[in-house]
Amino acid sequence: MATPARLIPLLEQFDWACERLGNRMAGPVVDSGNGTDVEAPPMTDEEYLWEPVPDCWSVRRRTSGPGPRATALAGTGDWGRDTAAFPHPSPPPFTTIAWRLSHLTELLALRADHSAGSHSLARDDFRVEGDVAGALAAFGTAAAAWRTALLGADDTALDTVGYSTYPHGSDPEDPFIDIVWWVNQELLHHGAEIALLRDLYRGRNI
Repeated sequence: MATPARLIPLLEQFDWACERLGNRMAGPVVDSGNGTDVEAPPMTDEEYLWEPVPDCWSVRRRTSGPGPRATALAGTGDWGRDTAAFPHPSPPPFTTIAWRLSHLTELLALRADHSAGSHSLARDDFRVEGDVAGALAAFGTAAAAWRTALLGADDTALDTVGYSTYPHGSDPEDPFIDIVWWVNQELLHHGAEIALLRDLYRGRNI
């Protein structure tokens, strides 16, 4: 099936954002944006879990329980991501790289399933990773699943309201093309946050 022309730029943007974020986290270099390679040391587990301010939300071992102002640990596995029932605490807790990457990976994995999978994957089914290697692998798998879902969408699907049934956003009320655009914005938004946190971690003792 040919990729709809209006999906191509969004797909290219998604691919480029995934590549830059992946390289920014795994190294050894990342494209600065103008074709110049910039050194990017591979992220360590310590950096992944670094809490730059007090009372951060992060991912934690279930045996440790939720962090400050969190009431539960989302996901499955030995680790969970700090969360609380709506409305969330105000002001919002500062979140670690681990929290942000887990959130982004969950979003991609669940939206892929609710667009081109079983339409049943829930947050409690999502495995939260407690180390960099697991988190990077999970991100790659989720990004690939979302890309596959996009490649299966024709023009009719792009205009279909509720083509994605992801229950935690506006997906059931919006045409799929709008959801594709929004997922790109989430990737760019959280990718930039993760990149900035890497810069802050590198400069914390300067």
